[in-house]
Amino acid sequence: MSKRRVGLLFGGRSGEHEVSISSARAIASAFDREDNPTRYDVLPFYIGKDGCWHGCDIARQVLDSGQPLSEESNDRSQLWQFPPSVTEVEVWFPILHGPNGEDGTVQGLLQLMQVPYVGSGVLGSSLSMDKLAMKSAFDRAGLPQVKYLEVLRSEIWSNPCVFPKLCDRIEEALGYPCFVKPANLGSSVGIAKVRSRSELEAALDSAASYDRRIIVEAGIANAREVECAVLGNDNPKASIVGEITYTSDFYDYETKYTEGCADLLIPAPLPETIAQNIRDLALEAFQTVDAAGLARVDFFYVESTGEIYLNEINTLPGFTATSMYPQLWNATGIAFSALIHQLVELAIERGGAVES
Repeated sequence: MSKRRVGLLFGGRSGEHEVSISSARAIASAFDREDNPTRYDVLPFYIGKDGCWHGCDIARQVLDSGQPLSEESNDRSQLWQFPPSVTEVEVWFPILHGPNGEDGTVQGLLQLMQVPYVGSGVLGSSLSMDKLAMKSAFDRAGLPQVKYLEVLRSEIWSNPCVFPKLCDRIEEALGYPCFVKPANLGSSVGIAKVRSRSELEAALDSAASYDRRIIVEAGIANAREVECAVLGNDNPKASIVGEITYTSDFYDYETKYTEGCADLLIPAPLPETIAQNIRDLALEAFQTVDAAGLARVDFFYVESTGEIYLNEINTLPGFTATSMYPQLWNATGIAFSALIHQLVELAIERGGAVES
């Protein structure tokens, strides 16, 4: 039986470049365990911070060191010049977090290559990455969410008469505390929790520097943050539920990716009826945005009232040592190496369905 050649694609131009490298190292290690070496040959490809693609030799150096490539090219003619070994790839495993990685852009490229790839397609990726589009889809599906408002950069960076009225509207509709987020960035980048007018003004200005569309969400008192992993295509399944606890003010980028800053409780100490409701909602969210392969779905749970609020779906969750997604499946009974194998099989299944 011949081995299938998997293209492990990592790095990228987003602010989560280093996280992508960490995820790729964990995935590459999983391909070397259990039965995977007899099933797959892994061909790593690294996209530098300048957007240039690098073949297996340089990609392996980055995987071994865990550090980004220090040299960047200013030659735009090198952009999107693929290494020759790209033609050998039979299925792609993209692990590019953030913009240009999980927002449908690289998925569209891989679609044009006519090669199956792990994860959601263009629609599922782009819809899930854009927080406003995602929440609009969840609204149409009747899924429970916190109150939120859409804000445009043009409203924030406007004349002195418009901006105060915008802040008035936010205070009246949502109150404090509230969260200000760029609509189209991942992993808590550019997010701020605000409790006053001055903090709101500063947070809006900061978010506008990242994105032209901003979302402001109401805060929930005493909410527990719980997450559920989803695996599958047309008939997905949900993992057990996990909980995140931390001492920082909220689950920001540093807390998320710094080992020891957050604790993962797996399984989450929840009543079974609540846990089952969360699993059901996770599957509904997955299918609402037309996700595929994998996703992590995040919720707020208010213990005093029993209320559950859907926060967001992440169609390309982290695979680092501290990441919730692989840990949830491990606790559910699917080890890391088996999870990687299933994701590749799901990509091939979906790719064949699209071709037919």
